[in-house]
Amino acid sequence: MEYKIIDAEQHHVPEIEELEKQCFSMPWTAEQILSQLTDESHIFLAAISNDGKLLGYMGLMFVLDEGYISNVAIAPAARKSGIAKALINEMCERAGTLGLSFLTLEVRESNAPARSLYTGAGFSEVGLRKNYYQLPREAAILMTKYLR
Repeated sequence: MEYKIIDAEQHHVPEIEELEKQCFSMPWTAEQILSQLTDESHIFLAAISNDGKLLGYMGLMFVLDEGYISNVAIAPAARKSGIAKALINEMCERAGTLGLSFLTLEVRESNAPARSLYTGAGFSEVGLRKNYYQLPREAAILMTKYLR
């Protein structure tokens, strides 16, 4: 599967919103997505197929030297093709360019594939947030990657 990683743009919002609905029990609205695309303290990446279809995306908010990964989502038909890893690698590169010290994220405790992906990308489990997620209620594993 061929694709490229780009900065998401406003015209991607409807596809991102649809992917949110496919991947998450409490999806973000178009307004929430758009607020991140237009905010200077966010990076929002998209993986786009050669025919222009959204295959996945990843968001990051940063403050001072801290980076917080908001969402990572891959279209069900595009999973296990390396897109998530490519998005993470690109985001880590950009975070390094910004001089961030670390990136952190939460992942559902039961999401073993995602936890394995993040561990493989250099993230370590550093904490637990009980009852963090709704629908269903579940703990989140806090994972962090130190960049310097």
